Amino acid sequence: MKLFILGADSSKEMNKISEELSQKKFKVVQQEGHYILMRKRRYGNILIQAICLILALSIFWPLLIVNVIYFSYSFLWASPNVLITTEKVSEDGEPLEFSNMDEILDKANAIL
Repeated sequence: MKLFILGADSSKEMNKISEELSQKKFKVVQQEGHYILMRKRRYGNILIQAICLILALSIFWPLLIVNVIYFSYSFLWASPNVLITTEKVSEDGEPLEFSNMDEILDKANAIL
């Protein structure tokens, strides 16, 4: 699970960004005064899972294990997390590296 960081100048801008991400099916996981943590759960491509399931049930049952592994990977590790913050430096004093919205949406909508 990669953490994407978006910068905001004020709490109004943080709320605006979170509303935009909520429209893209991101859910708020945690919220404090200076940050909002959001996540979009990915379940994998339904077409790939359906094909694996049909083939597993009719021809080759170990494909069912592949399907479960693919779903687990998508759900647990490929789901993107987004941190919207007004902070500019980390707790260590290092400057934060911010992502852009296109990068986040590409990761959220990726097939694999």
